Amino acid sequence: MEQIGFDFEYLPKRTARHMSVDELYDDMSIHIAIDVEESQKIERKSAKIAARDLGVYFSMWANTPPFGGVIIVGVENDGKLSGCNSVSDEHLSDLHRAGDVFCPEARYTSKDVTFVNSKGVEDTLVVFRVLYREDRVVETVSHDAYARRGSSKRLLSDAEKRELAISKGQLEIEREPVTLKYPDDFRIPLINQFVENVRRDRDMALTHTPEEILELRRLGRIRAKGFEPNLACALLFAKDPQLVVPGCKIRFLRFDGTTEKTGKEHNAVKSSWIEGPVPELIVEAEKIVSAQLREFMRLGPDGKFISTAEYPKDAWYEAIVNACVHRSYNLSTMHIVVKMFDDRLEVESPGGFPPLVTPQNIYDVHVPRNPHLMDAMFYLKFVLCEHEGTRRIRDSMAGLGLPAPVFTEITATAAYVRVTLRNDVEHREQFVDSDAFMVLGEALSSTLTAPERRIVNYIAEHGTINATEAARLTGVRWHTVKKALLSLVERNILDHVHSATIERDRHAYFILKKRFVDRLRGK
Repeated sequence: MEQIGFDFEYLPKRTARHMSVDELYDDMSIHIAIDVEESQKIERKSAKIAARDLGVYFSMWANTPPFGGVIIVGVENDGKLSGCNSVSDEHLSDLHRAGDVFCPEARYTSKDVTFVNSKGVEDTLVVFRVLYREDRVVETVSHDAYARRGSSKRLLSDAEKRELAISKGQLEIEREPVTLKYPDDFRIPLINQFVENVRRDRDMALTHTPEEILELRRLGRIRAKGFEPNLACALLFAKDPQLVVPGCKIRFLRFDGTTEKTGKEHNAVKSSWIEGPVPELIVEAEKIVSAQLREFMRLGPDGKFISTAEYPKDAWYEAIVNACVHRSYNLSTMHIVVKMFDDRLEVESPGGFPPLVTPQNIYDVHVPRNPHLMDAMFYLKFVLCEHEGTRRIRDSMAGLGLPAPVFTEITATAAYVRVTLRNDVEHREQFVDSDAFMVLGEALSSTLTAPERRIVNYIAEHGTINATEAARLTGVRWHTVKKALLSLVERNILDHVHSATIERDRHAYFILKKRFVDRLRGK
């Protein structure tokens, strides 16, 4: 009987890429050092590297979430084991102390891994395990800070360092004073609503002034000259918060189709700007998005029509609220964007994921970027101050049988987070647009075939359709769909607009009967 042999020495080569950072450090061997490519977990350096240059990589891993990384000294970039015997004891000592001397804020441990080099002599690798610091931006002694991007290090700009410091709670941008005058530049009715809610929810006496309650909720400070509002206060209650954060607004775009085109092919069919304090941004965005969303009617198992939303309100509304509450206001010129396509709705907010938050753990980890803003929004009844927002998005989508939301961090010139909600457009042929349903009535709607439903839906939205468009829409042959269109004409649902003298009029198209169009327009 043939026996199967295992190359046990090769096993680490196959499994190292799947090991955690701690496992890589704890189980470090020459096989791992050679075979693990530089990645989000590991960096390999020659022992000839200068200690100051090595300090840069301590900063890099200390600023790279969620686990930091490993530095192996004594391995060339091509994986060749060069070891540390080739450098002097003094230089090796400098490398061991590189973290302490050139990046003192980094937290790390180190160890030596011995091996027999190509000359048959015992040699050494120096391995450092650098921990991610969630509480501060880690700089070198030159006041530079680095982070890992893909398989290389990246020098952070001053703006990026500030953004990272804010997200780690090292800086509280929310509590920075603003130059707006209180109360002249603020919406006092909105402040009074907030104050009343705080008093009621916390069972506070009426003797507390509005300014005292604002200070209690960390929205400013009472000074000798009067109340000094901070950034969070301005975002919540200012008449014009764009005076302090120009990007405190939302852009809504609806596109025709499933892609965003530019130039002459620009396909945005609706574009709106929403401005004002954060509570009003949410209220106005709700109105605009609601007006653009559609409801569809489908036949249930009992033969009766059931109304189905294009997206559950809990999902898209929570996505907008989360964008307003958790966005980075340090990226002051960037704004929130809501994009609606035929097959999906996207909400983009400035700033990457807060430290420790990833697409994989977003339902379980709660790290608010703007805790004081979020606290105030709780009393204004917009949020629950729990990590239930993302769960509600997920669960409400699942409740309609729609795909789970997708959370993505995009890093361009500045990072932003995109939440994508997908609808059921692929199966929409089973539905009748609610407008078309109301126009045609249940009796006529129930007689439509799947291709006919899609045709009527399309005309209800776009006004007209021709045979070529209908064939592309339904996926059936041109002659077959032409028969379907003429059948709808015979049943007094559509009108056929065409030349009486041209047998195959390439400009011909179909529209809803006038009585249906009048109903659609509310006449």
